[in-house]
Amino acid sequence: GKMQKYLLYNSVEPEELPTLKELSTMEICKIWSGMSRHIYRQLLKNRAVDIGVGSFVVVPVQASVAEGKILPVERPVFILSKPLKMFYNLESDETKIPDETSVVQPDFEEIAANIHFRHEIVEQCVQETLLCFAGALRDNKEVEFSFR
Repeated sequence: GKMQKYLLYNSVEPEELPTLKELSTMEICKIWSGMSRHIYRQLLKNRAVDIGVGSFVVVPVQASVAEGKILPVERPVFILSKPLKMFYNLESDETKIPDETSVVQPDFEEIAANIHFRHEIVEQCVQETLLCFAGALRDNKEVEFSFR
């Protein structure tokens, strides 16, 4: 299904990604900031957002404060999908999505409406960026994906 497309046997060249080729850097940033706001709103509603390569989710963690006091806090994390981790042979913490958290897909129509783009463009831009991300994982490149 949807996940399979990020398991790459070959590198991805930017020329092979029709949408990213057509968009300016500013447009790509605008789409991802719309995506980022959408994810943030879902996390506030206690939903996990599955973007194909993994899920954004808020998990309870214990923070130690002064004099050995423990404070339960909630922390947003990104959990890489299992098949992706196995396929690319990646190490990462075993974090689970809490049972009471429902998992949703990004609502590309809503994101697109908020940033005034066609929803096909938003969806393709996101998927092609994630293909680049998977390609970088495949080639063991350093990847920096920053979200506010």
